[in-house]
Parts: sequence; C-alpha cells; structure tokens
Amino acid sequence: MLISGSCHCGNITLQLDWTPEPLEIPARACTCSFCTKHGGVWTSCPTGELTVAIDDPASVSRYAFGTETAQFHVCARCGVVPVVTSAIEGTTYAVVNVNVLQGLDDVLLKRAAATFDGESEKLRLARRKRNWIARVHFTEANA
Repeated sequence: MLISGSCHCGNITLQLDWTPEPLEIPARACTCSFCTKHGGVWTSCPTGELTVAIDDPASVSRYAFGTETAQFHVCARCGVVPVVTSAIEGTTYAVVNVNVLQGLDDVLLKRAAATFDGESEKLRLARRKRNWIARVHFTEANA
C-alpha cells in the first residue's frame, strides 16, 4: 500500500510504501512534552520504505531534545512535523506522523498512547531498530 502525506504547505512530502498490505496501522500518541504540544501521533512499518522529498531544505529545521537521538523535521513555513529520524549505526530510521497522511482510511488506525519515560538510551535505540522504518530516503523535490 502506497501512502502519501505532507506538511500543511507541502514543503515536506512523503511516500510510505507499507509492505505487506496492512490489516491495521499502529498510531502511537507519544506522551513526551514535544509530541503532546504538537499532537504527534506516529506510525512506522519496519518492512516498508519511506521517501521524503523536501522542496526548500532551507525551510526545514531539525529539533532534538532529551537524549538527542531523534531529529524532528519541522517545516519552518507551516510548523508541521511530518517525520522523525534517528541515526543508528550508520542507518537512518524513521517514523511518520499519521496526521499528515492523506487518503488513509481511519478504520485502519489503531490508536494508543505511547510512553517512553524511564527508557534507557540503549533500549530506546534497540526499540527504534526493531520498530521504525529502516529504508529511508531523502530527496530534494525539485532536483
């Protein structure tokens, strides 16, 4: 299943190839202060592939806090955070914000809270390697 999404202004677009076809899509509402303030609800398909295209790279900022092991890609034009990445042992892993996905049947979404308070950095990175999208590509949309 090919799922498209973008920030509000379209500066950051994404294509998530969800393979195999999902019976349900996990939608994790992170309870950290950043995600709570931004309404971040994240999903990932460890067997899928994600392509992120950025129209104007100068209009994308990256924000990291806490362990600084994740980069929130924030559109500086509209303020939306469509994707989060984590570089682990030379591989970029990612999750996408379900709120930016287009044409997705809400019936597929299995919403749940996700709390990672007290998780060690080692356990956090191991969880990301298991659960996040491992095939991630960034391109410039006009390249």
